[in-house]
Amino acid sequence: MTQTASNAASAPPAPPTPPDPRPGGRIHRAWSVAAVSFVTIIGAAAFASLPGLLIEPLHTEFDWSRGTIAFAVSVNLALYGLTAPFAAALMDRFGIRRVVALALLVIAGGSVATVWMTAPWQLVLFWGVLVGLGSGSMALAFAATVTNRWFTARRGLVTGILTAAGASGQLVFLPLLSWLVEHHGWRPAAVTVSLSALAVVPFVWLLLRDHPADLGLAPYGGVYADKPTPAPGAARRALTVLFKAARTGPFWLLAGTFAICGASTNGLVRTHFVPAAHDHGMPVTAAAGLLAVIGVFDVVGTVASGWFTDRFEARRLLAVYYALRGISLLFLPMLLAPSVRPPLIFFIVFYGLDWVATVPPTIALCREHYGEDGAIVFGWVLASHQIGAAVVAFLGGLARDAFGSYDVVWYASGALCAMAALMAMVIRRR
Repeated sequence: MTQTASNAASAPPAPPTPPDPRPGGRIHRAWSVAAVSFVTIIGAAAFASLPGLLIEPLHTEFDWSRGTIAFAVSVNLALYGLTAPFAAALMDRFGIRRVVALALLVIAGGSVATVWMTAPWQLVLFWGVLVGLGSGSMALAFAATVTNRWFTARRGLVTGILTAAGASGQLVFLPLLSWLVEHHGWRPAAVTVSLSALAVVPFVWLLLRDHPADLGLAPYGGVYADKPTPAPGAARRALTVLFKAARTGPFWLLAGTFAICGASTNGLVRTHFVPAAHDHGMPVTAAAGLLAVIGVFDVVGTVASGWFTDRFEARRLLAVYYALRGISLLFLPMLLAPSVRPPLIFFIVFYGLDWVATVPPTIALCREHYGEDGAIVFGWVLASHQIGAAVVAFLGGLARDAFGSYDVVWYASGALCAMAALMAMVIRRR
């Protein structure tokens, strides 16, 4: 008895028990962080709604070719993707709040500066470079970082919800921006984009938190862990992760499929659907309204995809999504007309459900194959997405100038989606 008491007295004190992740049975703080992230992505989504609305007004006012305007959009899309992996590493180094707040300020500055532009190089600088760099730091790598840090359970669902935030922003802003462009010109629309980015900065700075350990919490569905020490050399880490991942087959398959995803969504439909529909006599506001409807069903499809990703094999989901998207794009040239008809509405619903449904399974595969580096690897995969989008945004403008229509681009994108479906099935399981 005496020996036992002596050992107990000499033993080091037990480490303090971390606080209950959900004290008092309240909703876990991770969900409020996800809600703030959702609002932030919505507020920043206005920049993604504007490029397709700018092509005709800028062509009319400045007599710039559609290829020239599309080049600025392609620079924006490419930098959006290339910035993402470095932004993910910077979030690890300096925190989510600082990186995202600065990105929103850059978006606001670049957008409002376009109001005074008079030459194409200024469009490339303001909209292409500045908004591209800012939006890249607000890319899906932000959603992946928040999800990886704050959630252990329900990661697929939360990824789907945050991915759908971009579509929700499109739903909110497209009708407003198209109305402004048609009735007041493109400059008030550019100012609106700037103001929307500024409006969410206070939410980010005051309500967003970098890590559960900052509040003494465990991730939702996980166990408490101390906040990791910030690693210096964010750019070096992003490149190191790239070189390491590039030696594996799944990385190239994921990058290839996601490049086709970007080509068939942001590069093609988001950039060229409105001018393509207008070529067939459809009013700009009606075409923009259809894009907004795509945003409605995108929310449903992406959240559902997150739910599916928690339950089914991610590579098979990707194959199905790409195959269905390719089929729908092959039919689109036959559906465009001066008025909105039922077959076109069916396309909008069908395509909308598939718009970014590819994101949750792609993030899941990055996490499965690359572990703690999954968010940065996804940043590089997203870079390929945006490079694919940039190439098709530019080539789509050139095709319109050369052939007088977008038909060849729709057909080519449908064929690429079929290739992506095959590539997804080749990704090995781990």
